[in-house]
Amino acid sequence: MSDLLRDALVVVTGGSGFVGGHLAHALLRSGARLRIVSRHPEKAWMIRGLGDPGQVEFARADLRDGAAVARALSGADAVVNLVGLFYGPLDAVQGRGVESLARAAHQAGARAFVHISAIGADAASSVSYASSKAAGEEAVRQGFAGATILRPSVIFGQDDNFLNMFARMMRMVKALPLPALLPVFVPDGLLQPVLVDDVARAIVAALADPGRHGGQTYELGGPEVVSMLELNQRIARAVGGGIHLLPMPDLAARIFAALPGTPISADQIALLKAGSVVGDGAQGFAALGLTPRPMGLYLDRWFRS
Repeated sequence: MSDLLRDALVVVTGGSGFVGGHLAHALLRSGARLRIVSRHPEKAWMIRGLGDPGQVEFARADLRDGAAVARALSGADAVVNLVGLFYGPLDAVQGRGVESLARAAHQAGARAFVHISAIGADAASSVSYASSKAAGEEAVRQGFAGATILRPSVIFGQDDNFLNMFARMMRMVKALPLPALLPVFVPDGLLQPVLVDDVARAIVAALADPGRHGGQTYELGGPEVVSMLELNQRIARAVGGGIHLLPMPDLAARIFAALPGTPISADQIALLKAGSVVGDGAQGFAALGLTPRPMGLYLDRWFRS
């Protein structure tokens, strides 16, 4: 696999974020050259030290600026799009912005394009995140016919903003001179958390064999399906300290989400309610020749107080 990517220029848009750092490790190990494209590339400058001199470069671009995107993709052998938002100009970035990116990748002569979407992307959804993700998938198919679309479930890692959010809240309530009670929103919502390094391996596998994986869609979930309540219970056990979890009724969760300054939005409540589990019959890790690793291998090591 590494021989197929050796010396290839892989352009990663949105590469300054959580997934981008882990993907950079995987691509650099494969011998690829890497160009990180971001609105704020300075956030990824530490990646420069992971490669050999000249192996990593940076470009500043916003997906809403077609000319800047075209310049950033000049000379690309392969392109990976990691850009994603929960708030803000969702359609402009995850929909129309992806269209200009896919066209620019085609015009640059890239031989592979991997687009990161999400399980639950749905053009008919009332949730803007899900509908804009579906619009982005369609834009990619129109702009780059041989693109590979990866739809991960919730992505976790030691430096994520999901599991760590719950762990931080649990440590906070433990520190209060009150009973350690924490609400759980959408306790019956089902997730299939997937390790960030496994998502990175899936991206590399798709890039390395566009003849096999181009034009395909893969749903990426870990080997464990858990409810939100079970997920919080497992984090609580790892954090330790007798934390009591209070499952929140749907109505109470929606009211809470509507309040200003809350850590969860009404759209996120709706997405959790819909769940994020690999669909029946969907292609996944096995079709990419990979086996995902379970979350249980990591929780105690990461969150033990």
